[in-house]
Amino acid sequence: MATRTDTPSRQQVFTLVVQIGRKAGDGLPDGATGAALMVYASGIDEAEAVRETVAILKHADTAPLDVTGYGTLEEREDQGHEIDDEERALMQRALDENAVIVAQMTPYYDKDAPEA
Repeated sequence: MATRTDTPSRQQVFTLVVQIGRKAGDGLPDGATGAALMVYASGIDEAEAVRETVAILKHADTAPLDVTGYGTLEEREDQGHEIDDEERALMQRALDENAVIVAQMTPYYDKDAPEA
């Protein structure tokens, strides 16, 4: 009889970009109006990866507003994306740890705000 460990994992890693708004205690820099997060998230499908990512970000006191999916490693390669070794390592870590990994955070600032 086959055990669960005898079957390959159906988990995949998806690249997501999550737009977040401001929320008290969110850790964003002063003056930022929100941010974009590049995330590698594991899941059986992209919908599961998105749900897990949003749940974790809400638990971390952020305010997720929108999620854009860019697919799996294979899908991105098929689209011609160049993926460096560091990015591949983060994707592998997300898969190995069944995790959501924030790889990059880019804060947004209001262009109309006066500069300090």
